[in-house]
Formats: sequence, structure tokens, C-alpha cells
Amino acid sequence: MEHSPDHFQSLPPLHPARFRSVLASLIAFALFLAPCLDAASATVTGASSAKDRKQKQDPILKGLPVTDLSGDEAVLHALNRLAYGPRPGDVERIKQLGLAKWIDQQLNPNSLDDRAVESRLEALPSLRLATAKLIQEYPQLKQAAKQAGVTPQDFKKDQAQSKSDTPATMAPATMFERDSQRDSDSTDSSSKSNTNADTDTSSPMKQATANVTTPGAAQRGALSVDANAVPRAIADDSKRPQRVIEELAMAKMTRAIYSDRQLQQVMDDFWFNHFNVFAGKGEDRYYLTSYERDVIAPHSLGKFKDLVADTAKSPAMLFYLDNYLSADPRTAQRLGQERAMRQRTRGGFNRVPQNTQTRNKKKQERGLNENYGRELMELHTLGVDGGYTQKDVTEVARCFTGWTIEKPRENPQFKFDERIHDPDPKIVLGKKIHAGGMKDGEQVIELLAKNPNTAKFISTKLARRFVSDNPPSALVSRMAETFKSSDGDIRAVMRSMIYSPEFWTHDAYRAKIKTPFEFVVSTVRALGTDVDTPMPLVQWVGRIGEPLYQCQPPTGYSDKAETWVNTGALLNRLNFSLALAGNKVRGSRADVTALLGTDSATDSKQVLDRAVQLFLGGQAAPTTVETLQKRLDDPQVVQAKLDDPVRQVDLAMVTGLVLGAPEFQRR
Repeated sequence: MEHSPDHFQSLPPLHPARFRSVLASLIAFALFLAPCLDAASATVTGASSAKDRKQKQDPILKGLPVTDLSGDEAVLHALNRLAYGPRPGDVERIKQLGLAKWIDQQLNPNSLDDRAVESRLEALPSLRLATAKLIQEYPQLKQAAKQAGVTPQDFKKDQAQSKSDTPATMAPATMFERDSQRDSDSTDSSSKSNTNADTDTSSPMKQATANVTTPGAAQRGALSVDANAVPRAIADDSKRPQRVIEELAMAKMTRAIYSDRQLQQVMDDFWFNHFNVFAGKGEDRYYLTSYERDVIAPHSLGKFKDLVADTAKSPAMLFYLDNYLSADPRTAQRLGQERAMRQRTRGGFNRVPQNTQTRNKKKQERGLNENYGRELMELHTLGVDGGYTQKDVTEVARCFTGWTIEKPRENPQFKFDERIHDPDPKIVLGKKIHAGGMKDGEQVIELLAKNPNTAKFISTKLARRFVSDNPPSALVSRMAETFKSSDGDIRAVMRSMIYSPEFWTHDAYRAKIKTPFEFVVSTVRALGTDVDTPMPLVQWVGRIGEPLYQCQPPTGYSDKAETWVNTGALLNRLNFSLALAGNKVRGSRADVTALLGTDSATDSKQVLDRAVQLFLGGQAAPTTVETLQKRLDDPQVVQAKLDDPVRQVDLAMVTGLVLGAPEFQRR
């Protein structure tokens, strides 16, 4: 059903909650049916035509192939694609610096001093710990009870009592409350299950609501906590396994908001999603800190082959896709024969003890696991249409037998176990693999990294993330050529994309829908919010539909619009923007009055125009502006009595509504 401006003007006065629901429906309608915001851009007062821009390029665009966008639009576009959106003053700073120079800095993040954001992370001690130390200091229920010298049941009761003695308004909610009861047996059960048979095999998109981890988060009271309450310090009772992932998520949020190395943060998020690992699978809650810190981040703008090799050796990936269990099915038989031969050589009895036979039978049951071999080709390198067969999957799995974890519950490290490796030749994509031992797997990585299908698949994913859901084929082809000629240099591929005309077209401008994480971060940045406690923001990301580190399938979260655009999710986005602008999110403080430049306002149109200019770059569709203006004059919305001679405009509400508008949902 098509909605016209007259339709919205004819709506009767609404209760604020009902108004939000209607506005969320409007946003969903606009995002679904408007492929881009060209029409909105065309209505901007003073906007120059594309022809005029070609005749005289803005000096700040020097060195860039920008012809369709104005200087302001290009800067905003770069901040929304190569960063998590502008903070107050960012656009002016880039104008002074020059956009090309800013891009060069982002492509070389080590040139930027980021000590300020690192100082914010000092309150999260788990980020700096080795995996063995995390296992020791954040024990599971059985281990914690043993350390305390009590039974698991008594330990659990003590924790519950401690929790109940703490004021509710001061207690930080945790991401994995629902996992508390599983702590005692998660380790034992995880080693018995594979990825396809883990706790729940349903889609992460369908699981979004179930993954919301704040008890009662959907209730009205969740937003009524004092926003300025000082959060409780990290206490002894927070030394649980869940806390490791909570701190990892808080660090991700903090870096995305405050880091000057914005492209680095975007790339870290992109590659973690590409090489996804689910935090809810057993020991991976301990492994992910090192995985992101020591594997993903160092290679996010480096060589793709190195990134694949390090993820393949990471205990997080080995455990998640069960490759640490994969072994040549003939291992037990071969080891038994070798043992019998040694016994005969030493003159021993030619009989294998009964308990040895039992152990050998268990080892035999271990067998070959194809999970990693399949995902390595389908998701990490070649793509689903990459020209491989099921036989190739099996052969790759054989190549990676013996790639395992040493002491997975104590001091997990990558280990190659020659004894369980398949020593026979393999054929992968028509090429013989017989380098021997661990080199079999390394040869496969080399082969896949250099395959033209990998170049195309990775280039397509990058272009989809940074340009549009359906990126131009010519752009993808050029990026793939750069990938091949540079031996998979990610920085070179990104530079090729950024300096392509397709990146700067009006078709690409605001063509992407923000994921929940991108929306929350960009909203916080747009308001210049001072964040003392990032955990409530992390919880909002989960509530909107993208719980961090909790995507169960190896596909990672989708980067396409249809995944994120529905009325329920958009209503949650609107509720978040209103809560944040109104300082109703604990630990976050925004000064909307200072941003809008007025202590009080009686002209709602003037306030709305200022908010649209500030947060939307002055570009909003007429239907958006008219609908918001109509509702801002509604006494129930502005909380004014009908007989008030002067009505005060609620600046926070205006700001929250603008940040919830369709234009801000796009980047």
C-alpha cells in the first residue's frame, strides 16, 4: 500500500508509543521501496547539478575521482563507509585536512596515534590476558566452586545471594545470563558436538530475539534507569566466563566509537564476520579474545593468505569447526601396528592388552571431520560457486588432519600432530598435494589464496560491504585484478575500490542499510555522546537484532538490507535513538541542547530543520520532514497542554526522531 503525504497529514493525534510504531512503519516502507535517496538529494536547497560539479570540483576532493557528489556529500559518504559515521566536528576537520589525505591515513592506521582509546580500555583487564590466564581467572562453575572449596550448587547459591544484595539500578546486566546454568557442563558437551549439531541450529536472524541477553530488556522499565548512575565497579562475582565476552564486546563498542583508526575498526568487524566464530560454543568464549586481538586485527589490512593461515591455526577456529578432532580414520590401526612392531622388536608378547584395544576403538571413532574443509572453500576463499566438489572438500579435510589444539582446557595452543595426519597423497582442485605433514594444509591455503575465484569472491564481499548490496561488476573485476597482481594485498584492494569512480556515485551514496551495530555506533558518534559504560549499548545492539559474537552459523551476519529492515527492528532503532538523545541509556550522556545551539525553542520547524542539517547533512525526503513536523506539533507528543500559550519543543525528542528517520538508517 502506498502512503502519500496527505495520508500522514490526515492521521489523528497519537499517543507517543503509537506514534513511534507508525513512524517505524513509515521508515520500513521508505527503506524497502526507495532504492536510494536521489529524490531527497534533489530537493536540497542550493544543491548543485552533476554538470556543475564536473566543471568545478571542490578543492577538498583533489586527487579523488569524485564527480557526482558535492564536497560535503563526499566527506559524509567517506565517513559513513570507511568509518562509523561522523562525530561533531569531523566533517570540518576533514575539509581542512583534505579528503584524500584522510583516506590515506585510514589505509595506514599505524600512522594515527590511538593511545586515547586504548586508555579507555584499561578498565577491561581480560583484553590483555593470554587464553590460559583467562581460563584460570574466569573459571566455569565447576572450577570456580572447586577453587572456593564448595560444591557447585552452594557456589551458585552464594552468587545468587550476592547478586540479590546489590541494588538493581547499580548492577550491570550481563550478555550471557542464560548461559549461567550451562557452565557446569558446557565443556563436556562441546567436545561431543559439531557445528551442525550445536545447541541450536536455527538461523541467527531468527535467533535475534532469543539472543537478547538483558532480562526484561524489552520491558518499559529497561529505559527508566538513572542515566547518570555510577556503574558498579568490576567485582569478584563478575569473574565468570561470560565476562570475557562482555569485555570483548565492550571493547569493540568503545573502539568503534572513539578510535581515530576508524577504517581499522570497520575492517576488523568485516573480517571477524567473514571468519566467524560463535562465542557460545564451549571453550570458544575463552579463545575469542586472542582470536580477535592476535589473528584478525594484525592482518585486517595485510595479506589475505596470512589471514587465512592464522585463522586456520587459531584454537578458536579449530574448536568452532571441530578440526581439532579431525584425524585420519586409519590412525588407530596404524599406531597399533607400529606399537605391535616395536613390541616384537623388543621381544615382547604379540598381543595387545584389552584396555589398549578399547582406547584404539575410541580413537577410531574420531575419524575425519569435513567441517573446516567445507567452510574454508565455501565461506573463506572460493565461495559457494568456486568450482570445487564434494571430493575436494574431503581431500582438503584430509590435508588438515593433525591440525589440532594442545591442552584445550589449560593452555590452548596450535599443535600439529603428525601421528593423526593422513600421510597419503591428496588431489585438490586437480592439483596433487603431497608436501608432507603440516605442509599439506599450508599448500592448500597457498593454492586457494591464489585461485581466481577467491579473488572474485573476496572482492565481491568487500564491494558489497563498502559500495552496495549489488556492486557493479566492473568494479569487482578491477578489485579482483588488484587482488591477484598484489598477491592478495587487502590494503591494495581497498585502495583500488576507494579510488574507483563507482565508489563515489549517487547510486552508491546512502545505498547501504546500517546493521544494528553500525546504527548504534553511528548514533552515539553523531550525538558526540560521552560513554562511561558501554555495556548498555552492547545490549541495545542485541535487542535490535545483532548480538555481538553470538552469530551461530559460520556464515556470519548478513550484510544485505532485507535482513535488517522490518517494522519491529526499526521500532527498536527508533526507541534507542529516543532513549540515547533523552539520556535514558545508562552510562551514556549526550548534550542535545549544545548540539542544536539553543537553550530553548518554541519553533518546532526551526528545530527540526537544524536537526536535519546536523544529522542528515541537510538531506531528508519531504514526506519525512512533513510527517515529523506534523507530529511535533501534536500536544501529546510535545507534552504540552492544549491551552498553553507557549509550547516548549522537546529537543531530545526531535533529535531522536531525526536519528530514527529513514535517511539516518542508510549509510
